[in-house]
Amino acid sequence: MKFRKVALAAVSCLALFGVTVYSNAQGNQLYTVVDGNKVDPQTMKGFRTWRSAACDRCHGPNQEGMVGPSLIESLKKLSKDEFTKTVLEGRLEKGMPSFGANPAVTQNIDQLYAYLKGRSDGAITSARVQEMP
Repeated sequence: MKFRKVALAAVSCLALFGVTVYSNAQGNQLYTVVDGNKVDPQTMKGFRTWRSAACDRCHGPNQEGMVGPSLIESLKKLSKDEFTKTVLEGRLEKGMPSFGANPAVTQNIDQLYAYLKGRSDGAITSARVQEMP
C-alpha cells in the first residue's frame, strides 16, 4: 500500500511538470518527454533516424500521411514486431520500400519506434523535437 502511495505521488509530480514516461509491457522505458517536445537521448536518435531516412517524403513532415499512411494512426494498431518487420522488409506491393540495408535504420529501429510511438500516443506533440538537457 505504501508503495502505491509513493508511486502515485511520483506520477503526480511528473504530470505537474509536463513529463511523460512511457514503458512497454515488459516494463522497459520506451521514451521520456518533457513539455511535449523535449525527449530523452534515445528518442532523439529515433527522430534523427526518421530525418536521415527521409520518411517524411511519404508519411508527411508530421507523420500524418501523404502518399504513405499516417504513422500517428498506424502506430496505434501495429505491434512493435509488426512495425519492425514493415520497416526492415518493406511492403513493396503498397509502395513501402525496405530499409533493411540501411545501417542508420537497422541500428536505430528501437529508437525510431520510440519516437513514432511517442508521436502516436500524443506524448510528443510536435514532429520536431529537441534533446532534453
